[in-house]
Amino acid sequence: MFDGASNFVTSVDNTFLMVLGISVFFLVLITGLMIYFVFKYSRKKNPVATNIEGNVALEITWTVIPTILVLVMFWYGWIGYKEMATIPEDAMKIDVTAQMWKWTFKYSTGLETDTLYVPANKPIEVILHSRDVNHAFFVSAFRVKKDVLPGRTNKAWFEAAEGSYDLSCAEYCGLNHSKMYTRVVALPEAEFNKWLEVKTKSSSKDSTESGKDTTAVSKD
Repeated sequence: MFDGASNFVTSVDNTFLMVLGISVFFLVLITGLMIYFVFKYSRKKNPVATNIEGNVALEITWTVIPTILVLVMFWYGWIGYKEMATIPEDAMKIDVTAQMWKWTFKYSTGLETDTLYVPANKPIEVILHSRDVNHAFFVSAFRVKKDVLPGRTNKAWFEAAEGSYDLSCAEYCGLNHSKMYTRVVALPEAEFNKWLEVKTKSSSKDSTESGKDTTAVSKD
């Protein structure tokens, strides 16, 4: 936690810990009170049951406090959601296609890869498509998950710290669902630009030579 792998890590982890802390506090409190009441009001100590009248102050307290806590949790969740849903205008766009059981990433230069390479510390917008069934784009280190659905285009974004991270499908999509994973590799910007230029040229050259070979075979 709090490893700074993406721009969302701190906000998501803080919200998670807040909700977890509140949940654990009330779990311990309520469980402790239940155990206490079991002994305090046991049959041995209270052989004759007595009627307990309502307490307005207590009822208001256990209504208002949970309401406030729920609103606080909603607020932090909403702030985090807005951040994830607001894609920067200068974000680098990458088309992502999911299909059973692989990922394909297409850059603006036309280059296609099966590993997602991105420049580190730059906003990246992934435009998500599915060729067959429901998938989900999930990079746990980034705290980013988005459904990838056939017939619909979804979008997500992130800024990645330099490093290599797991990317998996988080929606069961058939027999080899567990094998549908790859990597996100965040490179320094200069290194990424050089990689993209070299790979694009290499891909274009391979496509040209493949076309020539096909034409030669057709003539033969």
